[in-house]
Amino acid sequence: MLETSARLLRLLSLLQSRTDWTGAELAGRLQVGLRTVRRDIDRLRELGYPVDAAPGVAGGYRLGVGAALPPLLLDDEEAVAVAISLRTAATGSVAGLEEGALRALAKLRQVLPSRLRHRVSAFQAATVPLTGAAAPAVGADLLADLAAACRDRRRQRLRYRGRDGVDGVGGVGGVTEREVEPHRLVHTPRRWYLLAWDTGKDDWRTFRVDRIEGPLGLPGARFTPRPLPQDDVAAYVSRSITSASYRYQARILFHAPLASVAPRTSPGAGRLEAVDAGTCLFLAGSDSLDDLAVYVATKGFDFEVLEPAELVPVLRALSDRLARAAGTGER
Repeated sequence: MLETSARLLRLLSLLQSRTDWTGAELAGRLQVGLRTVRRDIDRLRELGYPVDAAPGVAGGYRLGVGAALPPLLLDDEEAVAVAISLRTAATGSVAGLEEGALRALAKLRQVLPSRLRHRVSAFQAATVPLTGAAAPAVGADLLADLAAACRDRRRQRLRYRGRDGVDGVGGVGGVTEREVEPHRLVHTPRRWYLLAWDTGKDDWRTFRVDRIEGPLGLPGARFTPRPLPQDDVAAYVSRSITSASYRYQARILFHAPLASVAPRTSPGAGRLEAVDAGTCLFLAGSDSLDDLAVYVATKGFDFEVLEPAELVPVLRALSDRLARAAGTGER
């Protein structure tokens, strides 16, 4: 009986994680036969969960509208992780989550045992958010709709503010209509990006989510996922956003191993490629040579400028300025 109950919870979790499942897929995930899947589906219906079924080769199962969530069971570490995540979400970069996150945190704290409530309270008392330059906030509803389009493999029409090249990174232009096949949402500490196949460009594109105008329209037709541009989606998006249509494209050779340079650089600022055991290549784009000069000069490693040539005199000027400042301090 216990094994059957655990399997029912697992089946319910699978049905909630994706819109459509074939019987064979569910049987494979649960490691049971198709007949057992059908019996378990009937048990869920008896418990009040509406599970819709479509016959035929293209048919399958889906959780119907109005399905209630099962009781949420968390162990100690999971409960603390959820509480801390909710507290972080209340001060994060997703607009509209603050109030909801705080309400959910208040409800969770009411049911936490005292030993866990003290741990969460200690975290809240000991941490203070340090806010810098405001990052573009994105709406929680927009993120949820994009995530659903990725999950359900539905085409989506976007109203997008940006310019072509690498979309939305090299500047803000007019609003364009883009029909895309959403694949993944990727985020840095400051921004959210959507990796999608742009049907109009017939190529992969990376869109800054804060430049997508919401609300989204109704989802479009289903699509068959295309082969990814590379296995590591995060690395691909990092390369896309750092090789945008900036005015200057820099290639800097650091005389240090990649493992030493990587902790001092940001994936959103540029990408690193190992050259050999003692050197690595840093590739980045910027509209400002001054910004590039300061960024590479403060990494703490010797380096050579391979491109652009215009960066060299800017570094010389920066060096002279710093030398004068150091001399003034000595006097």
